[in-house]
Amino acid sequence: MGLFLIALLWLLFFVPLKGFAAPYAAVVIDARTGEVLHSRNADTRLHPASLTKMMTLYIAFEAVRNGEVALDTQVRITKKAAAEPPSKLGLRSGQTIAFRYLIRAAAVKSANDAATAIGIAISGSEAAFARRMTRTAKAMGMSRTTFKNAHGLTESGHLSTARDMTTLGRHLLYDYPQYYNLFSRQSTHAGIKTVPNTNRRLLAAYRGADGIKTGYTRAAGFNLVASAKRKNERIIATVFGGKSGASRNAKVAELLDLGFRRAPSRAPIRKPARPVYAGNTGLGGTTQVAGLIGAPKKSLRPLVRPSAATQVASAVVDTADQDRDRIQSGIAAAMAEADTAPTAPPVENSDTRPALRPENLVLAAVETAKQPAPEQEVVTRLSSSGGHLWGVNVGRYTTRYEAEKVLLKTALSEMTTLEGTLRKVNQSSRGFDATFQGMTREQADLACRRLSARNVTCFMIGPS
Repeated sequence: MGLFLIALLWLLFFVPLKGFAAPYAAVVIDARTGEVLHSRNADTRLHPASLTKMMTLYIAFEAVRNGEVALDTQVRITKKAAAEPPSKLGLRSGQTIAFRYLIRAAAVKSANDAATAIGIAISGSEAAFARRMTRTAKAMGMSRTTFKNAHGLTESGHLSTARDMTTLGRHLLYDYPQYYNLFSRQSTHAGIKTVPNTNRRLLAAYRGADGIKTGYTRAAGFNLVASAKRKNERIIATVFGGKSGASRNAKVAELLDLGFRRAPSRAPIRKPARPVYAGNTGLGGTTQVAGLIGAPKKSLRPLVRPSAATQVASAVVDTADQDRDRIQSGIAAAMAEADTAPTAPPVENSDTRPALRPENLVLAAVETAKQPAPEQEVVTRLSSSGGHLWGVNVGRYTTRYEAEKVLLKTALSEMTTLEGTLRKVNQSSRGFDATFQGMTREQADLACRRLSARNVTCFMIGPS
């Protein structure tokens, strides 16, 4: 009888944990218009995991814009924030840190302690911040989303959908473009240390990828909202319930490819309507501001004064569609760098030349945008050989698209040995060869042995 009870308990508690598979859902949209290009289980309410932090960050940007807090405001870390489980920045109870560094840690490292600290700093408590998150979601049209915390760890009632998270990703892109470059950084300095991007694999492997956010819990599976831009086209793809980080990335890459195939080359940009700002609404319906160290009553960020740079930018923007896209991207990137630059140099041996003033950054961006775009070779990832003259061939295909697809799939499945290599398609009269280049002989040999073990055709390419 005792053995039977032990076996029953094993089946109830341990076997489901091992075989558990989170429900799958996916959405692909044309970011310019919001048109849905593909969906599956799009409105099923699921655990969003750290995709939650997209809303935490959206409200952080909103709070800066409306003067609730400034990027340089010093935030005191509470015991609750410091006690959050990993992934975390490593904040200590009682320490103070600039608000900008909490934003960086939440966006790039997906730090739970930083996300909680943001919520408490803005709304006074995580519960109050979660209510504000849900209000903002409803105002965006995210009708099937309810937030219970700022970080996304599994909690009863904390649910969203693939469609809603795609909507949120589009709002981040268009409502706060000056901060969007945070999501494409391979790493960033977060005040106490440099942290890597949780999405760096896809950012490095997929041509045009520049964000947005990963998420994982056992209940959710591996989630990702990803955005990529190629020429005039921009696609956002969302996946819930991936079985692993690698398989999730491969699925997202497949969905982004689908989006680029189905989206028109040109389409009007119809930006989503920004949700109505309500701040921290108290019990009496009044707007409250959380108690911060030196909390401002209005935004400390001055308005940009009209200048020659602004006039030049406006004149160039009006010239043509392609110029408009390049200038807006350049100006947004330049202003974002000015907004998020640290107050003290984070690394040693940094360049001692003074940084450009914001208006000069704009001028530089305009001048860069005015230059004609150089012709580019179709290469999905750039790399210098550094004396590495060997490579591997993983097959010959009838079309360039097939070869590029195999290269991407192979790179995502064998990241350890192929990271840092150059993916290149070589065309000849016999077809399109899919190759990885820029390796030592030992690296090429190891890569082929590992790929052959996965039943992938592979042979080494020596120096020409």
